[in-house]
Amino acid sequence: MKIRTTLVSSALVLGLALQAQAADVPEGTKLAEDQTYTFWLLDAIKSMDPQINTDAEGSDVLRNIFEGLYNEDGNGELVPGVALDHEASADGMTYTFNLRQDAKWSNGEPVTAGDFVYAWRRLADPATASEYAWYMELMQVENAPEVIAGDMPPEELGVRAVDDHTLEVKITTPLPYFPQMLVHASTFPVPQSQIEQHGDDWTDAGTLVGNGAYTLTEHQLGERVVMEKSDTYWDAENVVMETLTALTINDVNQGLTRYLAGELDRVDIPAGQYPRLKKEYPEQAVSTPYNCSYIYMLNVGEKGPEALRDVRVRKALAYAIDRDIIVDRILQGGQKASYNWTHWATADFKRPELEWADKMDQTQRLEAAQALMAEAGYSRDNPLDLTLQYNTSEDHKKIAIAASQMLKQIGVNITLDNYEWKIHTDRMQNQDYDMARYAWCGDYNEASTYLDLLTSYSGHNNGEFYNDAYDQVMKDSKTAKDPQPLYQEAERILAEEMPIIPIYHYANVDMIAEDIKGLPENNVNNNWYGKDLYRIAE
Repeated sequence: MKIRTTLVSSALVLGLALQAQAADVPEGTKLAEDQTYTFWLLDAIKSMDPQINTDAEGSDVLRNIFEGLYNEDGNGELVPGVALDHEASADGMTYTFNLRQDAKWSNGEPVTAGDFVYAWRRLADPATASEYAWYMELMQVENAPEVIAGDMPPEELGVRAVDDHTLEVKITTPLPYFPQMLVHASTFPVPQSQIEQHGDDWTDAGTLVGNGAYTLTEHQLGERVVMEKSDTYWDAENVVMETLTALTINDVNQGLTRYLAGELDRVDIPAGQYPRLKKEYPEQAVSTPYNCSYIYMLNVGEKGPEALRDVRVRKALAYAIDRDIIVDRILQGGQKASYNWTHWATADFKRPELEWADKMDQTQRLEAAQALMAEAGYSRDNPLDLTLQYNTSEDHKKIAIAASQMLKQIGVNITLDNYEWKIHTDRMQNQDYDMARYAWCGDYNEASTYLDLLTSYSGHNNGEFYNDAYDQVMKDSKTAKDPQPLYQEAERILAEEMPIIPIYHYANVDMIAEDIKGLPENNVNNNWYGKDLYRIAE
């Protein structure tokens, strides 16, 4: 997903020449009478508030009941949302977005530039306590660090409404991928009047006012989310799919059973079952690269175990885990063994050569791990006791059990702790863990979406890894003509410090009903929109 616009030496209109994106139904296609789409969620969605949500699954819902400046098509290319196009100044630090005049909230009121200003200020405002406040800083929005720190009022954030349909954003350094960042849910507009009237209850089904292609009609926490087509959406006449339903099913095997029974139109394939299902259902079982990385985060802060503040121990833990066993024997769905943080399919990224990944085989890694543990004072006779926390999922459990057995070989006794998603993430945010299963899905298709997370100023650095050299490399990357060498240096620092244990890079491994069309096939972010979907007649 490469940005379509480039900076030049003089002021230039950088319109994206975008075409409206709606359900693209080939001529002659016979549509089914039943235009509903039911999809699987592993965990309950913690919040329907765009500025509060932190989950990838929550974002899948929010992209349907809200709409930001831009959307993505099936190839990950930007297409118009509320913004028709934009202009960038010669220095690349002022963006002017031209908003469509027919965008409306679900209560019929117009969507204006002021709604984006309110949402962005709200995101950065310390009073909101958003875990994604740092996203404004990543976007380099003027005065974002000062607003987030409480040193400036939100009104000083570098975003303003020139008029109802013109939004101006000032950033502090040119970011060629800046427009890509605007598909993230935290940047979506929200209705100020509704929030002020209803407070925290504004996101309740029946109360929530959105500007997306669908409205929220039902939300039973941990059970189901139902969204119905919105009559006020600017492109409603081209939206084919009438109803979207998300069912929360914590057991992946139960999810597959319910898919095969016809209750779901899409479900993740449980670990190890893709080869069989691909043979039995070749048109339904699919595996494509997915911009997410699976790790074990280590708590290296003051609340974490003293042993994890020893880099020898951290490296030993990483070296001892055999990733090939995990991807080839447990997962078997096209995932790739990972020795670094950034997903291999991220645009323009190339992993640097890393000694432990490229110059050692697994036997040598295990020998090095045992030697490092001995240096640190641990062995099978004097073991290190740690807990490994994961959220409810049979797949996460299988991987955790395998990892614990691998770590026994170097004198580490692992106790497994399983919690449902909300408790799991709350404990991580409070540094109430030793090691924890974690996965990060890119907010946009560029390496900084991963690497910024482990900076000291990140809102998601739950392992409290603070490294001045790493921070400086990432700060330098913001002003570099070519940031890729700096991204490689950041990955080298992570390999030397090992604050996380890379496990694997995701693939999107799904069963998808044959009569459902319009899901993205070449978008590594897997950002999908119900308005693009349709069900064909059998």
